[in-house]
Amino acid sequence: MNISEHKTVVIGGITGGIGSALAEQLCRTGDRVVGFARNTPGLEALQARHPEIEIHSCDATDPEALSSCFEQIIATHGQIDAYAHAIGSIFIKPAHLTSTEDWHHTVLTNLSSAFYALRAATKHMSRQSRGSCLFFSTAAAQVGIANHEAIAAAKGGIEAMVRSAAATYAPRGLRINAIAPSLTDTPLAGPMTSNPKMLEISKRMHPLGDIARPDDIANLAEWLLSASARFVTGQVFTIDGGISTIVPKPKI
Repeated sequence: MNISEHKTVVIGGITGGIGSALAEQLCRTGDRVVGFARNTPGLEALQARHPEIEIHSCDATDPEALSSCFEQIIATHGQIDAYAHAIGSIFIKPAHLTSTEDWHHTVLTNLSSAFYALRAATKHMSRQSRGSCLFFSTAAAQVGIANHEAIAAAKGGIEAMVRSAAATYAPRGLRINAIAPSLTDTPLAGPMTSNPKMLEISKRMHPLGDIARPDDIANLAEWLLSASARFVTGQVFTIDGGISTIVPKPKI
């Protein structure tokens, strides 16, 4: 595929902070953007802002509904060049306060939905002998952060899945990667970012003294889905202001 050629990109969770930021960037480059989510009001609001985006209502935790959604998109467009799975949750509690229901919901929303999407996307992309898939982990899967046991386990599973899938599908011309952000200023993170004290603590935890913005993540996502990243697969890219790798010099 020529680097300048426009793509058909599908975004799961297109109404979320990162999903919508990525959609807007891709629209500006001229790519055809198709998205799905289970947030009907959010889909309607997105379409009002960007009528050029094709939207579908779909719950990614329902494997049959997800498979049907991909079939509809293929029937309409003939192929899917790239898929981004911007679906997940934030769950912060220590293990002893995490109920079995909370655990199952965290794994279903994050890891199971990612696997269902990988299965559906690669089924079609394998026939094309080209394509790119992108998933989202968390910096908490890279470094121990208190009270993140459940979400770190679910997102850590995504990272392992990405590496295995990259090996499986590389001979078929497919690339599979992931991005692991730290706290990002999205509606999903609203309970934390809207609390001035919690926000200040979060910023101070990051060596760069801030939290991520959706465009910070979308910029890398756009590149990873493009032909410019043709030689990149099986990688997890961390965007976390340094929290997982460095200890900042203390202010004196």
